Amino acid sequence: MASSSNSPTQGDPVIERVRVPSAVSEPVPADFQAFHDLRTAHEVALWGNADRAATLAEDIAFWRGSEYEERQVHIARLGGRIAGFGTLTLPLSENTTTAGVDVLVAEAFRRRGVGTAILRRLEGLAAGAGRVSFDGYCGEPIAPVLAGVPLLEAKSGTGGVPLASPSTRFAVHHGYTLEQVETSSVLGLPFDDVRVGALETDARSLAVGYSLVAWEDRCPPELLDAFARLRSLMSTEVPIAGLGWEREHWDGARVRQEEATWRAGRANALVAAALHEASGALAAYTVLIHRGEAPAVVYQEDTLVDPGHRGRRLGMLVKIRNLRAAAGKWPGATSVMTWNASENQHMLAINIALGFKPSGFEGEWQKRLG
Repeated sequence: MASSSNSPTQGDPVIERVRVPSAVSEPVPADFQAFHDLRTAHEVALWGNADRAATLAEDIAFWRGSEYEERQVHIARLGGRIAGFGTLTLPLSENTTTAGVDVLVAEAFRRRGVGTAILRRLEGLAAGAGRVSFDGYCGEPIAPVLAGVPLLEAKSGTGGVPLASPSTRFAVHHGYTLEQVETSSVLGLPFDDVRVGALETDARSLAVGYSLVAWEDRCPPELLDAFARLRSLMSTEVPIAGLGWEREHWDGARVRQEEATWRAGRANALVAAALHEASGALAAYTVLIHRGEAPAVVYQEDTLVDPGHRGRRLGMLVKIRNLRAAAGKWPGATSVMTWNASENQHMLAINIALGFKPSGFEGEWQKRLG
């Protein structure tokens, strides 16, 4: 929700839905290109680089939506000029009373009511679709937090966001509460092989009865159902504070749909998993994503250990297996980026041990009707 508190202005923004190309190979509508360019420019202005920005191919692959989630992009014009954008996500399989909202206003148009107009449009569309809970996210560099500025504490009891931040003021002004804060962290590459090797040896001593399996891009058919079960657990077995999300149902078809989205976005995935040898069940997994069009950064996506298999350092083992694979697969990468709920101290401890350093925070906001 990258906006600021708004004051009235003469004239109301004109807000229209943007057509998303159905494939990367299609001509890109000017409005969608402008949406992508504004998002990228915002990330560069905020972070000094585009490491956190989606590529155009990724934006097309994601925002065209899927059978599991409807996704909309809306453009706002003021005086005929593009002033900002809003996005709306509507889950279709679970969590069908929730909606994801995001607002971005071009710097030249801030504090002129544009953000408020966009948010009202998104909330109205969500309410019209039967949604009564709206979620929003905003990530920013961690420097102000480390410097000790006053914070708004999250309802989860762990972490906070700067009180004076424009995004904080905007969210609070519009009735959103801060449910949770995530920490984003970065690991420089190449990693410290001596440190990682020692951690690996220690982890293996506790992981008796487990073996590691790995794949690129596409889950092997014989592991598909087991992997889908872990994906279902991922939706609720990580800290979600008071966000109240329902467990997602994943099956083989849903896994394949996600893999197809990666391919359409020209992204490659490495997955490492721990196999419980006695039962044949997958006990843990982790995912790394790399984009050939943004080769310097690798995204650390999900990492999960089945609750019934915790305490055996499986999270550490699968992360190390994947980091080693990434070093060989993507030698030009210079960093790995990850996100964790601030109350997820166990996973944060694993990342710190591997050498990750805090770089940013993400406020997770929610507004409930009634």
